[in-house]
Amino acid sequence: MGEPDGVEIVSAREYRARYGPDREGSPLSLEQVNGLFHEFLMAVARPRPKDGDSRRDLAARLREHLGSAPTDRPVVKAAYASFDLPNVHLALERWFAADGRAHELIGMRGAQHHGDLTLGDIIDAADRYDRFVVGAVDYAHLPISPDTELACVSCGFYLGTEGEERFVVLLRGPQDQYGLNKVEIEVLAADKGFADRLLAEIDALVREHSVFRGQVLSFEGSEFGHGLGPFRFHRRPGLTRDDIVLPAGLLERVERQVVGVARRREQLRAAGQHLRRGLLLYGPPGTGKTHTIRYLLSHLPQFTVVILSGESIEAIGPACALARMLQPALVVLEDCDLIAEARDYGGGEQPLLFQVLNEMDGLGDDADVAFLLTTNRADLLEPALVQRPGRVDLAVEIPLPDAEGRAALLGLYGAGLGLGKDIADEVVGRTEGTTASFTKELVRRSVLIAAERESPRTEPEDVREALDELLSDRDRLTRRLLGVRDGDADEDDEDDEDDDIAGHGGPPTGEWLLGPRPGPSPR
Repeated sequence: MGEPDGVEIVSAREYRARYGPDREGSPLSLEQVNGLFHEFLMAVARPRPKDGDSRRDLAARLREHLGSAPTDRPVVKAAYASFDLPNVHLALERWFAADGRAHELIGMRGAQHHGDLTLGDIIDAADRYDRFVVGAVDYAHLPISPDTELACVSCGFYLGTEGEERFVVLLRGPQDQYGLNKVEIEVLAADKGFADRLLAEIDALVREHSVFRGQVLSFEGSEFGHGLGPFRFHRRPGLTRDDIVLPAGLLERVERQVVGVARRREQLRAAGQHLRRGLLLYGPPGTGKTHTIRYLLSHLPQFTVVILSGESIEAIGPACALARMLQPALVVLEDCDLIAEARDYGGGEQPLLFQVLNEMDGLGDDADVAFLLTTNRADLLEPALVQRPGRVDLAVEIPLPDAEGRAALLGLYGAGLGLGKDIADEVVGRTEGTTASFTKELVRRSVLIAAERESPRTEPEDVREALDELLSDRDRLTRRLLGVRDGDADEDDEDDEDDDIAGHGGPPTGEWLLGPRPGPSPR
C-alpha cells in the first residue's frame, strides 16, 4: 500500500535528526509527540492537492509569484478604522494603476474565522496543514455617497509587481460578527523599505481621496455593537434665504460666524487669527435651530459635515479626528442638553458634555473646523460652557416668531394655497406663542381637511377648522410636541384655565437635521 497523498514517510534516523534531541536514542517529550501526531492527522485529513489541482495551493501560489518561500520575507502591517474600507480599497486600486505596476487578485478559502491570524500565520497554516486554499475574492458592497455603492475587497491577496520587485498585499476588512472592527493591510516583500514606502503611499492616497471628503455624514452604531461605523450618507440641503424666517439681523450674525470665516480663512490666517469656532443656537423647540443649520450646510458645499446626536455624541473623538483630516469641516452636535449631565459609557467621572468640550479644544486654533451646537435648554449647558471658556464663540437665541414672523411662515408653508389676507391675519392673531413647526402642521392639516371633503382647493373654513383642532384642549399634547408652551397660545376655550399649570418647557420636537421631508423643512 502506497503512502497517502501529503503524508511523508521518514526513517527512524531521519526522524530523530529532524525532531529528536541531539543525543541519539533519547526519548521525545510528550509535547513533541503530540505535535507530530497532530501533523500526521492533519496530513491524512487534508492531503495536499494533486498536480492538476496545484493552483488551489495558497502557499504554492505565493511561492510561485515571489520566486522564494513566503516565510523568508518580512511582513509590514497597517490598520485603519472599520469605516475606511472603501478608502483603503480605492487607494490600492489607484496605487496599482500607476505605470510600471501590475497585480493579480486572488481570494482565500478555509477557516471562516481568520481575522486574528497574521499574514505569516495564514501562510504557515496553508503551507503546513493546507488550512487555507485559493478561492474567490470576498467583497463588501458599501455606500460611498447618498446614491452610490462600491464593491470593496474585504479579503483578498494582491500578487503585485513593480519593476523587478515582487510582493504580496493582503487586504482584510472588518468582521463585526467576530468583533474585528478594523481594516488591515499587510505587505510581504523582500525589502522592508519597499513595504514601508508602499504603505506610506497608500496612506497618502487614503487621505487625499477619502470618499468622505465634502460629504454630509452621520455616525451610526454597528449592528453588533463594535466600532463606530458604518456612516450614513445624506444629501446636502439646498435652502435659500427665502426659506429662512428669523428676526432681522439674526441670520447675518450666524452667517458671519460660520460662512464668513470660511470665505476669509486666508486673511484670518495671515493676521494670526484662529479658524476653529463654535456656534450655539438655543431657544424653544420648533423655532428654527435645525433649519438654520441646514441653511448653513447649503452654503458650504466644500465642507465635510459630521453629524452627532443622541447616543452617537459619545463618538465625538473619532468625529473630531475625521473633521481634522478632512477640513474644512463642520461638526454638528444636536440637542446637547440631552448629554449635559450624562456620563460617558466607559464610566467616566465627568459629564459627557465636558468631554465634548475637551475634544473641541483639542483640535487646535489652526483647524478649519466649525462646531454647531443646538439646545432647547441653554441653562443646562451654561455652567459647562463657563467652565470651558473659548469653546463656543457665539451663542444666538432663536426665539418664538413674532406676528411678522408668523405671517411670513404662513406665506412660506402655505404658498400656492391662495389664502386671502383676512384669514392670514386671523391665523396670525390667534397663534401668538406658537412655533414654525406649529404653522407647518396647521397648513398640512388644512390641506388634509380640504382633501377629505374632495375640494380642489383649500378654503378659509378648512384653515379655521384645522386651527380650532390644534388649539383645542384635546390637542394639548400635540401642541407641546410641536414646541408650543402651554398658556402662550389662545386656546379659544374660556373654560381652559389650567394651561399655565403645565411646565413651560417642551419635549424635543423630533426635528431632524436631514430627514427626507417633502417641501420646506420644519423649523
